[in-house]
Amino acid sequence: MLLDIFLLKNIIFVYLNYHKRMSMDYKKILEDIYEEILPFAKTGKQADYIPELAKVNPDQFGMCLETVSGEVYPFMQADTRFSIQSITKVFALAMCLSLKGEGLWKKVGKEPSGTAFNSLIQLEVEKGIPRNPFINAGAMVLADILLTELKDPENDYIAFVRSLCGNESIDYNLDVAVSERETGFLNAAIANMLKYHGTIDNGIEEVLMFYFKMCSIEMSCRELAKAFLSFTNASAFDFAGFKLSSSQIKRMNAVMQTCGFYDEAGEFSYLVGLPGKSGVGGGIVAIYPMRYAVAVWSPRLNSKGNSVMGIKALELLTTATSESIF
Repeated sequence: MLLDIFLLKNIIFVYLNYHKRMSMDYKKILEDIYEEILPFAKTGKQADYIPELAKVNPDQFGMCLETVSGEVYPFMQADTRFSIQSITKVFALAMCLSLKGEGLWKKVGKEPSGTAFNSLIQLEVEKGIPRNPFINAGAMVLADILLTELKDPENDYIAFVRSLCGNESIDYNLDVAVSERETGFLNAAIANMLKYHGTIDNGIEEVLMFYFKMCSIEMSCRELAKAFLSFTNASAFDFAGFKLSSSQIKRMNAVMQTCGFYDEAGEFSYLVGLPGKSGVGGGIVAIYPMRYAVAVWSPRLNSKGNSVMGIKALELLTTATSESIF
């Protein structure tokens, strides 16, 4: 009898939750969110330490949510392309995990860093093994693996990204990549440290330029939401010849949850409650497994390198919808 009551309560809960989701007015929710975050419109500044990004108008905002059933909710500058920067590290991780499997974790960890994304001190203390694939050192290791494993790394990488969102016009911005290389002295030091410890196999300059090109890719919120929708479904990942199992997708989501926001990952998890990844171009992408992917862009960053309005928008989204993984 008690078991029957328990099962009935669960059936009712699932039924009500399903209908709540089906009736969710995301369009209205995004509009309301924007009105609420307007007081933060002048807070922070763009990543002006990268000359090309310093030229970007900081007073822009775009957002797009796409559900697994194909509904798309673009808002404001959802189709304006911007430099995705560290968001690219998710794509690189997917490719490397497909190529190397669990062997990948011999060269890079999967723990939160607790330090800045470009910390050299932590890398030195830990003998050249990056704490996770989403800090700069970790992403350089991913770049090195792709340079070794792929016949045509630059073309294969952009083909993979294009396949995720079904848009062949997505490309590198070479001006941004060169701009980053010309001023990327700390990143060069990180690459040298990795080479010193034998963590990367290819030439330092080759690794750096490929890494900067990966970061220079330009995409819109609509395109990013579409691309990350692939990581919401744990049963079918096969793009441009790169396949991931449901177990690997689960692990990628776990790393995004714990390491996706530099040394602000805990705060983002506390406020938003979704796996995701940010970039210093002002973009943030988050996913609600088996439900939707959402991308937001606003170039003004906080002291940790994350979009001020972007984080606030996603916090309000999960609060308004009561949709998070917790």
